[in-house]
Amino acid sequence: MGKVVFYGAISLDGFLADQQDGLAWLFETETGEQTTYEAFFKTIDTTLMGRKTYQEAKKLLSGALLYPEKENYVFSRTLSAPLPDATIVEEDPVAFIHAHKAKNIWVVGGGQLLQPLLEADLIDEWYIQIAPVLLGSGKRLFQEGDYTSRLQFVDTTQMGELIELHYVRPARNQ
Repeated sequence: MGKVVFYGAISLDGFLADQQDGLAWLFETETGEQTTYEAFFKTIDTTLMGRKTYQEAKKLLSGALLYPEKENYVFSRTLSAPLPDATIVEEDPVAFIHAHKAKNIWVVGGGQLLQPLLEADLIDEWYIQIAPVLLGSGKRLFQEGDYTSRLQFVDTTQMGELIELHYVRPARNQ
């Protein structure tokens, strides 16, 4: 059985992006030589993201293919044209994950896509990098919702100015 993982960075005050979906604050953060991204990326079969995350990533890549070696899915109610590097999904993300639970899935981004997954208790593992930046406003990682969850601490990793927190969901009682 696969696992569902969130891997991403936030500002110290909990934002994934600024009000305009910008990430300049993150790219201005010194990461040093060490990173966990390459090792993490090798463990993933599939990526899930919302439309805004996809579009912002494509801007950063100047139109290059996004994760061409992975199966990529973009959740959107507004995109209709086929994407060169991802499949558009209109169904409920919870149902989608249940149908793909044999794969290791990376939830890229957060917010609206993450909330129903939290409410269904579907995130198995968390890698959250915290940047020493206060944005004051923007797109939150955790939206208000009907969820409460206690996680198990695994470790922390310092990557330059970033601190990565690694948590797992405790094993469920069968």
